[in-house]
Amino acid sequence: MTARTNQRIDGARLWDTLMEIAKIGATPKGGVKRITLSAEDRQGRQLFQGWCEAVGLKVRVDSMGNMFARREGRDATRPPVLLGSHLDSQPTGGKFDGALGVIAGLEVMRTLHDLHIVTEAPIELVNWTDEEGCRFGRAMMGSAVWAGLAAEETIKALKDEEGITVAEALQKIGFTGAELCAAFPADALFELHIEQGPMLEAEQKKIGIVTGAQAQIWFDAEVTGYDSHAGTTPAVVRKDALLTAARIVDLVDAIMREEGDTSMTDPGRGTVGRFNVYPNSPNVIPGRVRFSVEFRNVSEQRISDIAETFPARAKALAEANHTELTMTPIFRVPAQPFDPECVSLVEQAAAKLGYPARRMVSGAGHDAVHTAMRIPTAMIFTPCKNGLSHNEAESIEPDEAEAGTQVLFEAVLARANRVI
Repeated sequence: MTARTNQRIDGARLWDTLMEIAKIGATPKGGVKRITLSAEDRQGRQLFQGWCEAVGLKVRVDSMGNMFARREGRDATRPPVLLGSHLDSQPTGGKFDGALGVIAGLEVMRTLHDLHIVTEAPIELVNWTDEEGCRFGRAMMGSAVWAGLAAEETIKALKDEEGITVAEALQKIGFTGAELCAAFPADALFELHIEQGPMLEAEQKKIGIVTGAQAQIWFDAEVTGYDSHAGTTPAVVRKDALLTAARIVDLVDAIMREEGDTSMTDPGRGTVGRFNVYPNSPNVIPGRVRFSVEFRNVSEQRISDIAETFPARAKALAEANHTELTMTPIFRVPAQPFDPECVSLVEQAAAKLGYPARRMVSGAGHDAVHTAMRIPTAMIFTPCKNGLSHNEAESIEPDEAEAGTQVLFEAVLARANRVI
C-alpha cells in the first residue's frame, strides 16, 4: 500500500538528532545514563531547548521542571495540542526510551516549520520531569503533579539515596520554573514511545495503536530481623531478614504466574526491582532488608485483589520466619483507557501511511497515563528489538523511528486542524 501524503518528516534528521542526544550520558555498552535532575539531564534539557528555539518555539518551564515548547497556531484562543515524552533514563538505560517521543515531537515541529504549515490550534512539545522514577522512587513525577495526582510539596520533599531532595536537585540544575505546575487547558496529548515489549516485532507490525494502559500498584517493603554472627547462630534462633525477603520475592513471582506463564499474552506482571540488604557483610546474618514490589495487570479488579491480599500473604511469611514486615503502598495507578477519538486519529494515520498496525494495551506506565486523567490522550508504539528496554542494548531501526514519527505528525496535525 502506498502512503497517501506528500508531507513527510525528515527521517535522516530525526535519526541524527536521536544519536546526538544519546551522546549525553552515553555508556560504554551503547546505552545512556541520564538520571533525572542530574548534570547529564541538565545537558540534555539545554540541548533540547536550543533545538526548540532554533525553529522559533517559545520554551517555558514550570515549577516541577516540566518543559513546554510552544508553536503558535492561527487561533490563539484554542487550547494547544500537546506531544512529547521524557529525556531522563534508567541508570543503565537505552537510547530510545522516552527520548524517541521528545525528539520525534521536535521533528514534527521542524517539519511544520520547513513546510510553512500554520495549524489552527497551537502545538506544544513537552519534556516531562522524572518519568523513570529510579532516583527518588516515584515514577512519572512531573506529570503526576501536573495532572493533580500528587501534591507538589510532597514530591519535592522526596529524597534520593544521598539525602538530596527533588526541590534541591531541581534548583541545582537550574530548572525550577516560575510557572506553577498544574494542568492548563489543553486539547489533547499524543505520545510516541517504543513498545518495550515483544508483540509488534513478533507480529511484524510497524505501529502499535495504544488503547490504554494497565493498572499498577507499587509497594515499599522492609523486613526487620536480627543481625548476628553467621558462624555461631543456630537455625532455631535465627531471625534472617534476607530469607524472609527472598520468600516474599518468590511470592511476587508466584502471584504474577497465577494467570499463566506460557504465552506472551498472559496478563500478570510482578517485579522486585530494588533490593538493599543490611549490614551487607558476608559473615553476618542480615537483620534488615528493604526492597520494592510492583504489580501490573490489564484488569483493575485483579490489581484490587492483589492490593487486598498480597500484604497479608507477605506478612504471614515474615511471621513464620520470626521477622517483622512493614509494607507501604507507594502509589497506585488504575487501568486507564485512552480517548477513542485520539486513538482513532492514530489508527487512521497508520492506515493512510500503509503501515501494518495492531491495537494494544500498554504494559508500562507512561506520562500519557497521567495526562489521560485530565485531557484526551493517545499513544503510538514502535517496535524495539527483542522487546528489550530499560537496558543498554535497547534498539530500534531508523525506519521504525521514522514510521512512528510520521504517524505522530499526521495525528497531531489532524487534531490541531480539526473543526470545532
